[in-house]
Amino acid sequence: MNDTTTNTGTGPGLRERLRGRSELGVCVLLFALGLLVLGDVLTMNTDFAQRGPVGPKTVPTVVGIALLVVAVLLAVDVLRGGRGQAEGGEDVDLDRSGDWRTVGLLVGVFLANAALIQPLGFPISGALLFWGSAYALGSRAYDRDPLIAAGLSVVTFFVFDTLLGTPLPGGPLMEVL
Repeated sequence: MNDTTTNTGTGPGLRERLRGRSELGVCVLLFALGLLVLGDVLTMNTDFAQRGPVGPKTVPTVVGIALLVVAVLLAVDVLRGGRGQAEGGEDVDLDRSGDWRTVGLLVGVFLANAALIQPLGFPISGALLFWGSAYALGSRAYDRDPLIAAGLSVVTFFVFDTLLGTPLPGGPLMEVL
């Protein structure tokens, strides 16, 4: 008996049966996301006036149910032997592992932005986000990237805060202006 069978000798173990079915992880993620969306719908505050026949819970409910249905249908397809098509990009080496350094740098930049947006405000934290993302993705134009990042951040701040009416934290930079 080899190590891929169970001790009872009844056939392959759970690990062997799930080998090559990594799409089931996507199914679990979609199902959990659907449950999260539907849970949020149940706790949604709807004390404001409804305008029209469609209420504020309609779209999130449809999205949550659709996520659950897609998760179940995908799981059934995978368990019946269906497989996702391998990526066929011309410049992608499918035999190499992912670039975890870049992923780690991007995650760090996004977490830093989340931590710094309140104390520093969006214009400063957004500039750090844009510059850090450019650096993580390989740009090494040290003279140009900070200027572009600062410009993008300030323009984004004013578009959202002034034109769209979505308030973003201004931080100490906006107190000066």
